[in-house]
Amino acid sequence: MASLGRTTRLFVSLAGLAVLATACSTQSDGDASARQKPSAGRTDSASPKDKVERSASPKRSAADPAASRDLLEGARSGDADAIRSAIKRGADLETRDSDRRTPLLLAATGDHVEAAEVLVEAGADPDALDRQHDTPWLVTGVSGSAAMARTLAKADPDYTIVNRYGGTSLIPAGEHGHVDYIREVTTNPDIDVDVDVNHVNNLGWTALLEAVILGDGGEDHQESVKLLLDGGADRSIADKSGTTALEHAEERGYDEIARLLRK
Repeated sequence: MASLGRTTRLFVSLAGLAVLATACSTQSDGDASARQKPSAGRTDSASPKDKVERSASPKRSAADPAASRDLLEGARSGDADAIRSAIKRGADLETRDSDRRTPLLLAATGDHVEAAEVLVEAGADPDALDRQHDTPWLVTGVSGSAAMARTLAKADPDYTIVNRYGGTSLIPAGEHGHVDYIREVTTNPDIDVDVDVNHVNNLGWTALLEAVILGDGGEDHQESVKLLLDGGADRSIADKSGTTALEHAEERGYDEIARLLRK
């Protein structure tokens, strides 16, 4: 009987331990569930930062490759209707050709003003750089197109971007004597253009210096010099050798330009 009593007490003790272990396990599971339960207002385990970043990233539909190719060709040829059609079909406005030129840059290079107007209205980037470090705006200084300058000014380009020679659009315009362009950019109050008329390129030349050094001294360059001076060009800025625009004009026998620079 004593042995039976001891056995009974041992059985009861073991049963008690089993009940206690079960209770602890249940409490532990409950704690884990509480820790894993999403907080109010949360539907997943992503952090708030992750959710903000995802919501801030716009969903873009894939561009139509064929339409993008047609857009490049339309811009190259100046076909405004083809450009409109390609855009409606889902073309990528910033698609590039083998030289990294965008449709807007192609239109600007070819002086296709209507084509550029369509692209600007659609939101094309006026600052997209190609392999030669040209942008749609920068090439207007080479072409000398006042109409293209007016069109691209509506797109609010970055006038501080420089070409591969470190120059703004006014510097090649001065070199080529693009009178209408210089007038448009420096004196036309109807367009908001902010090109630094005294910017110095990698060669140490401003637009004024380049108009004298690389110009032919003829009527177009004479008028270009006058417009640049009217637009705020500083005649005292010298090149890397310390030679001013006036001294260059005198050395070359450009009498009329020298007269303008002496005023």
